[in-house]
Amino acid sequence: VQLQASGGGLVQAGASLRVSCAGPGSTFSSYGVGWFRQAPGKEREFVASIGWSGGITNYADSVKGRFTISRENDKNQVNLRMNSLKPEDTAVYYCGAVRFGTAQRLSVKDGINSWGKGTQVTVSS
Repeated sequence: VQLQASGGGLVQAGASLRVSCAGPGSTFSSYGVGWFRQAPGKEREFVASIGWSGGITNYADSVKGRFTISRENDKNQVNLRMNSLKPEDTAVYYCGAVRFGTAQRLSVKDGINSWGKGTQVTVSS
């Protein structure tokens, strides 16, 4: 499945930003989605995931309480709302998807077979 991440930008520490992952048409509602990020020189790391049914979510400890993942099936997209951003949140954010994927499966990058191109999020101090 072809994915498109959008919504990144440059913000100051403490600000909020929303990134979105758009999928192709109404079938996207049957995909679990995971957000990962990759900073320069670092491995791609898990951020948040949501199962295809939308009822279960999963978050990395580093973003728990600050980030919220949600589905907008009528718009064929999954959003990641990021509050209280920190400079260490700076990275390229990627979304990945698996048909009928669970939140647990979407928290492991090796289990993902479709990735979007990524969107840059930069948080200045």
